[in-house]
Amino acid sequence: MGKIIFYEDRNFQGRSYECSSDCSDMSTYLSRCHSCRVESGCFVVYDRPNYMGNQFFMRRGEYADGMRMGMSDGIRSCRMVPQYRGPYRMRIYERENFGGQMNELTDDCESFVDRYRMSDCQSCHVMDGHWLMYEQPHYRGRMIYFRPGEYRSFRDMGYSNARFSSVRRIMDLC
Repeated sequence: MGKIIFYEDRNFQGRSYECSSDCSDMSTYLSRCHSCRVESGCFVVYDRPNYMGNQFFMRRGEYADGMRMGMSDGIRSCRMVPQYRGPYRMRIYERENFGGQMNELTDDCESFVDRYRMSDCQSCHVMDGHWLMYEQPHYRGRMIYFRPGEYRSFRDMGYSNARFSSVRRIMDLC
């Protein structure tokens, strides 16, 4: 079980809210959220409600200033990343709706271009495991958290201008 504590102000000040599951809208509990402490497990936090906007992966530790992380409006929603100990499998597609070139991954990939000669990834199907996909090679830039399911269009998820270039499994990080 994961546990994260959110605080209204920077440096763990102001009112707090303790959470151990998904929360689609932090405003239900806090008027704002600018710092948090992950006591156990891993979480993905979002700068907009309903798991939208910029995402940040957080493992055990203290995060005293959301502004420094790039969350100008603070944390608005979060998802707990469950521990997973099975096989990992994901299919990535060059175009939306599972079109174009397809590649199946079972491990991390630092660069879609280098490994698959694939310059863009616009949809995916996660069969097993939990993954983080990044805009730039070598796990840099904005990221998206994927759990098992079909993701037909990254544009529909709010990433209209993004090109994703690398992916890694979330394993033994929590």
